[in-house]
Amino acid sequence: MQDQNTAGSADSIDYIAVEESERFRTLKRTQRSFIFPLAAFFLIWYFIYVVFAAFAHDFMAQRVWGDITIGLLFGLGQFVTTFVITMWYVSFANRKLDPIATEIREELEKAQASS
Repeated sequence: MQDQNTAGSADSIDYIAVEESERFRTLKRTQRSFIFPLAAFFLIWYFIYVVFAAFAHDFMAQRVWGDITIGLLFGLGQFVTTFVITMWYVSFANRKLDPIATEIREELEKAQASS
């Protein structure tokens, strides 16, 4: 059950105005400019792997050394790529997104405290 003060103070914030603010739009635009190209790259990389596995058996079965094949390296590359993209996004968010989000949050907290 929500406390009266919590419910009342939440009503004082105009979330639609915040969402339509230039700072929030900049935050979303910055996030999307990072996420969409990277997601497209990863999906293309993933589908290339699937297509090669389905239609390029001889290529994927080529041994690189010992029992290590190109297909195995591509498969392991999927895991590596996932971790690298995740770490890259966390770093990007810490540097570019979090400072803007913190400013927006602090502004809202100040406005909420003064009302």
